[in-house]
Amino acid sequence: METPSNAPAPSHAPALETIRNLFDSQDLSVLSTQRNGQPYASLVAVTVTPDLKQIIFLTPETTRKYDNLVASPRVAILINNSRNQAEDITQAISVTATGKAFPVTGEEKSQLLALYLSRHPHMKSFADDPTTAVVCMTVNAYIMVSQFQTVVEIKVES
Repeated sequence: METPSNAPAPSHAPALETIRNLFDSQDLSVLSTQRNGQPYASLVAVTVTPDLKQIIFLTPETTRKYDNLVASPRVAILINNSRNQAEDITQAISVTATGKAFPVTGEEKSQLLALYLSRHPHMKSFADDPTTAVVCMTVNAYIMVSQFQTVVEIKVES
């Protein structure tokens, strides 16, 4: 079977499966934004597109994170499966996604919101608030850390 030219290298397939499973099993992640050189971290509920190229989250337009990402769209999202136990240091998996995030509108907003709500149906009333923005992060890389120091970096083709 031929690999499409825009598909990740086959050697990354196990790591991409682990990343997909992590997004499917964890409800929350940490969004890192910055403004004027000052970093800021926020908990957000996320979902990822099937191709792992985009991460979607919601935020009110009145928040610091929204102001930060509009002013400086370069962001990172950290997701992990730690349980706050000592063995997490060697057993937990942590993935950082880097890229740019933008509020979306129109048909794209409708499509991404439907995907988001299929993962987080409990967020429907929050999503329906007129001040809630649907934000899409275009991922340029995933950095996965497992077994404390095993690092795999995967560049994401757009």
